Amino acid sequence: MRSAFFTWLLYASLATIGLFIARMLLPGRHELLLDIYVLTLGGIALATLSSTLRVVAPREAGSPLEEAMKPEQREPARIAELDRLEREVALAASRDFDLHLRLRPVLREIAESQLERRGVRLDSESPRVREILGDELLELTAADREPSAYREAPGLPLEDLKRTVERLERLKDT
Repeated sequence: MRSAFFTWLLYASLATIGLFIARMLLPGRHELLLDIYVLTLGGIALATLSSTLRVVAPREAGSPLEEAMKPEQREPARIAELDRLEREVALAASRDFDLHLRLRPVLREIAESQLERRGVRLDSESPRVREILGDELLELTAADREPSAYREAPGLPLEDLKRTVERLERLKDT
């Protein structure tokens, strides 16, 4: 703080010497020279004050303005098909109608492809189909499965849906 005062005093002294030299060279311009002198002293004072403030209160790592100007990190784009399947699973858990008309065809398609890899057809009524799919998945993917007569009937609980999906995943891995 003390060195800032001495810095200001040094520059103010130089400005004063400059004022006296200018008054000798331009004797008729006293008011203009005085205005320039006062502005120069003010500029020196502001520069000294600014440098002192930088020492006393250093600038933070980032300003809120800089933070606001940074581009936002975008989440990776979601896969539309995955979003659709998530909605279908949620709907299937809430209503049997949605389970039958929305999720069941997807489950049938996956089960058919997994069974075909093993040389078995889903609708063949072979005992091997029941062995591979299990009772729960077979009942859900059966061609003759009828939706509930009551459209608002509860769907399959999430735990059961989770077991069904896990069973399909195990089929894929074997």
